[in-house]
Amino acid sequence: MPKKFSNGEINVKIAESIREEDVFIIQSGCKDANDSLMELLILISACKTASARRITAVIPCFPYARMDKKDKSRAPITAKLVANMLVCAGCDHIITMDLHASQIQGFFDIPVDNLFSEPLMLTYIKHIDGWQDSIVVSPDAGGAKRVTTIADKLGVEFALIHRKRDRMCENAPERMELLVGDVRDKVAILVDDMIDSGNTLMLAARTLHEKGAKAIHALISHGLFAEANMAALQELPIEELVVTNTIPQGANKEQCPKLKTIDISAIIAESIRRTHNGESISLLFGDWAVARGLDMV
Repeated sequence: MPKKFSNGEINVKIAESIREEDVFIIQSGCKDANDSLMELLILISACKTASARRITAVIPCFPYARMDKKDKSRAPITAKLVANMLVCAGCDHIITMDLHASQIQGFFDIPVDNLFSEPLMLTYIKHIDGWQDSIVVSPDAGGAKRVTTIADKLGVEFALIHRKRDRMCENAPERMELLVGDVRDKVAILVDDMIDSGNTLMLAARTLHEKGAKAIHALISHGLFAEANMAALQELPIEELVVTNTIPQGANKEQCPKLKTIDISAIIAESIRRTHNGESISLLFGDWAVARGLDMV
């Protein structure tokens, strides 16, 4: 059990023998990201020195995944740093879900299984009234590939929104413009991989509402909500805000009744079972989740 000294240092003690065992460490990162990461690293190191045969870190929401490239001068590539730290601590295998950028897998010299929530989202969308006349929307250009893939599998149209600010006016508010697609009188399904402050969702939802969408549903993989005003999200012109439970959402659901969660525990559990038994997990990237059914929590 991890404990803390009075100065905040994390102390870990493994209470039973794990010599030559196949160890899986699940770190949801539901509290402070830095504490969660440090706790994970210390646990991996403790298992390594305790002669574990193989150590797999199960990280449903990968920390610092948004910092995956040097997008400006002197900016760090922190996702690469985290990868190096995990390997240096003694990790042999990573299981995660919906990485912010697929190239993060290339930061590792060990196997990385990046699971997808897309099959679950497809199943959920097919439970939405009028989904046959829907349009899948990305709130930024970075999500274009994601929404086009989902739209193709559903046989519906897609749309792209561009976020911009008037550079001539320093204090001008940010706004969004619909670049591709027509949402008028359609069910708009807004898809993104992560929500933190909720500002992008707010701008996108209001833009779609102004453009005449008859209903708006938001489906997002990771619900961080670190800086989000849940009461403001509740007032948005959306039918529901759906996230996976890669991060626990109990407290947030109390503040925002529109918030719903898709349970990904079955996919994580199956990936652990297959990894332990040396079986292929490629089925988890396709129709396995669909065939098993959709669980809501």
